[in-house]
Amino acid sequence: MIDFLKKVPLFADLSDEDLDRLCAIATETNLSAGEVLFTEGEIGDKTFVIMSGEIDILKESGGQMVFLATRGPGDVIGEMSLLDQAPRFASGRARTDCKLLSISHENVEHLLNTSPSAARVLFSTISNRLRDTELVLRQSEKMAQLGTLTAGVTHELNNPASAARRGSEHLGAAIEQLQQTYQLFHEQGFSQEQWNKTNDLRIYARQRAAQPVELDNLDRSDREEELESWLDNHSLENSWEFAPILVNIGYRTADLEELAENYPGQQLAVVLRWVCSLFTIFSLLKEINLGTSRIGEIVKSLKSYTYLDQAPVQPVDVHEGLDNTLVMLRSKLKTGITLVRSYAESLPKIMAYGGELNQVWTNIIANAIDAMDVEGTLKISTRQVDDWIYVEIQDSGPGIPEDVRQKLFSPFFTTKPMGKGTGLGLNISFNIIQKHKGYIEVSSEPGQTTFSVRLPKNFEQSD
Repeated sequence: MIDFLKKVPLFADLSDEDLDRLCAIATETNLSAGEVLFTEGEIGDKTFVIMSGEIDILKESGGQMVFLATRGPGDVIGEMSLLDQAPRFASGRARTDCKLLSISHENVEHLLNTSPSAARVLFSTISNRLRDTELVLRQSEKMAQLGTLTAGVTHELNNPASAARRGSEHLGAAIEQLQQTYQLFHEQGFSQEQWNKTNDLRIYARQRAAQPVELDNLDRSDREEELESWLDNHSLENSWEFAPILVNIGYRTADLEELAENYPGQQLAVVLRWVCSLFTIFSLLKEINLGTSRIGEIVKSLKSYTYLDQAPVQPVDVHEGLDNTLVMLRSKLKTGITLVRSYAESLPKIMAYGGELNQVWTNIIANAIDAMDVEGTLKISTRQVDDWIYVEIQDSGPGIPEDVRQKLFSPFFTTKPMGKGTGLGLNISFNIIQKHKGYIEVSSEPGQTTFSVRLPKNFEQSD
C-alpha cells in the first residue's frame, strides 16, 4: 500500500513514517460495478483514493443526471465536502469493480496542515476540477435553458397553429356551401336592383367579420332567441343554425324585415344562407390570418432573442430584448402572475452582446417566476440616468434571506432543491454584466425582491 501511495501526487512527498501512519488509519472499501459510493446532497465525512477500477462522477441537473468525469487509479475523490464543509456536490458510482482507500476528513485535514506539498497538490486538483465541472455544467445549464425556451415557444406556437389548422379545415366546407347558394341564386332570377343590394350585403358581412358585434352572454342569448323566433315565423329551415351567425353580423328583426321586403318568398332564405356563408368564410380567413401572423411574430421574437445572423456586438433595444424574453417564457407565466411593465420612453439603444443580455433577462425573470410559485406580481421597469441604463426586475415572492443574498452570484450556489438547478444561472448573469462593464445588485425583503442591472450605453468606450 505504501508503494501505491507514493505514486499518488497527494502523498508523494510524505515521509515513510507519515505513510505508515496513513496506512494504519485508512480502510479499504470494495465496490461492485454500478454500486454507489456517495450521493449528492449527503453529508460527507470521508475522502477516497481509488486503488483500482473506475468511478463515475455524476450531478443531477434539470431532472437528469449529468456526467462530469470518470476517476481512475490514483485519483482522490470526495474531498470537496471537506474543504467547504458542505454536503456532497455530486454523486460517485462505480463504473467497474473498484477497490478504494477511505480516509476520514479529520485525518485528511491533519495531513493538509502538516504537509504543504499535499495541500498544494490538493488545491491544484480541486481548482482544475472546478474549472472542468463549471464548463460541463454551463453546457448543461444552456441545454436546460434551451429546453425551457423550447417548451415556451412550442406552447406559444401551438395555439395559433391550431387556430389556423381549424380555420383551414372548416374553410373548405364553408366554400362548398357558398357554391351551393350561388346555384340557388341563379335559380331565383334576381333583378338588377337585387343584385346590386347583394354587393352591399357582401361588404357589410366582410366588415362585420373583421369586427364582430360584442355582446355579453345574456344579450347574445336574447338576440339569438329573438331572431330564431322571427325565422321560424317566416318558415325558414334551420333557424337555430343561422340565428347565432346573424347575431354576430349585427342583424336585428328590423334588418330581417327589410331583407324580406327586398327579397320576398324563397329568395329570403337563399340570401340569408348566402350572407351567413360569406360571413363564415371571412371570419375563418381572419382567424387563419391572425394565427399565421402570430406565428410570424413568435418566430421574429425568437430570431431577435437569439440575434441570429447578426454581429455579436451591435446596438441593442433593451425593451425589445425584455419583451422577446417574456414571449419565450410565457408558458412559465402562470395565470395567477400579473405582469407589469414600466418602460422609460425613448430609451436609447446600447452597444451590447444582444444574445447574452437576453440570457441575463431569462435567468432573472425565470427565477422570479419560480419564486412566486402560483401567484404574484412581476414588475419590469427601465430608466436612463446620464449614460447608464437601469433595468429592474421585481417579484412579490417570499424574499431572499441576507445570508443567501451574499452567495447568490457564487458559482454552484443554489437555493433550489437538488437536481432543479446547477447554481450557475446567476453566476453566468453576473459575468455577462461584468463583461459589459455594468453592475448587478439585489435587494430583498418579504414580498419584494428586486434585481437591479446597470449598463453603460457603450461598454466598449466605458472606463
